[in-house]
Amino acid sequence: MMKPIFIRSSIFFISLISGVHHSRAQQFISKAAIEFEVKTNLKKTMGNDSWAERMSENLPTFKTGYYQFSFSGTKSLYKFDHWDEKEKIPDFLRKSDEENQWYFDHSTNQFQMQKNVFGTNFNVTDSIMKIQWKLSNENRVIAGYNCRKATGIIMDSVYVFAFYTEEIMISGGPCSINGLPGMILGLTIPRMYTSFIATKVTIDAAKEADIKTTTGKNMLNKKQLQSTLIERTKEWFSGDDPESKKWIDQFLWGTLL
Repeated sequence: MMKPIFIRSSIFFISLISGVHHSRAQQFISKAAIEFEVKTNLKKTMGNDSWAERMSENLPTFKTGYYQFSFSGTKSLYKFDHWDEKEKIPDFLRKSDEENQWYFDHSTNQFQMQKNVFGTNFNVTDSIMKIQWKLSNENRVIAGYNCRKATGIIMDSVYVFAFYTEEIMISGGPCSINGLPGMILGLTIPRMYTSFIATKVTIDAAKEADIKTTTGKNMLNKKQLQSTLIERTKEWFSGDDPESKKWIDQFLWGTLL
C-alpha cells in the first residue's frame, strides 16, 4: 500500500506539471521577434521551356532565406535577414529579396512596402489587404506553438495555406499575409512554389525603435504598382505563350505579395 505522503507528493507533482502547461497555454504575447525560413523551388519557378531548362542547369533546386518579423503591440516590420549559405544563389536572384520590407500599423489599417524590382525600389503605401479565410480543424505545432490551419485566396485566384497561433496576439504573417485571429507561423503558396516556416520566437526581443516605415519618395498604392509592372513587362514575352503567362503571373504575384 502506498504511503499517504507519497500519494500527496505525486498529486502535488502532477498538479504542478499541469499548472505549467496551463500557464504556457494561457500566455499571450504582444511583443516578439520571429525568425522565418523562406524556401522557394527555383527550378519550378523557371518553367519548362528550353530557355528555362538552360537557365536552371546552373541553379540550386531551392533558394532559402531567413527573415525577421518584429512586432510590438499593433505595429510590425518584416524584412530579410540572411541567406542559407550552403546554397550558391546568383546575385541577380538575391538582391531584390535583400531590399524588400513590409511595415504594418494595424491600429490605422495602413501598411507600407518597399519592393526592389530589377534594381529599382518601389515604395507602396495602402490599406491593409483583406483576405477571406476559411478555418479548419487541422492543427500542428510550429516553433513550440499550437497552430490551427486556415485557407485563403489572394490576388483573385491564388490559394494560400496558413497555420496561425492565437498565443501571439498580432494578426500578422510573412509579407503582406494577415487577417487571422493571431500570428501566422506557417504559410505555403503552392502556385509560387514557396513556403514560410517560423523557426524561432524570441519574446520581448523586438526593438521598438527599429519598427518603422520606409523613407522613400513617390509613394504608390498597390494598384498603381501593378499597372506600372504590367506596362514595363508587356514586351518581354508573347501573351500567347503559356509559359510566358505563367512566368509573368508568378512575377506579379511575388512583387505584389
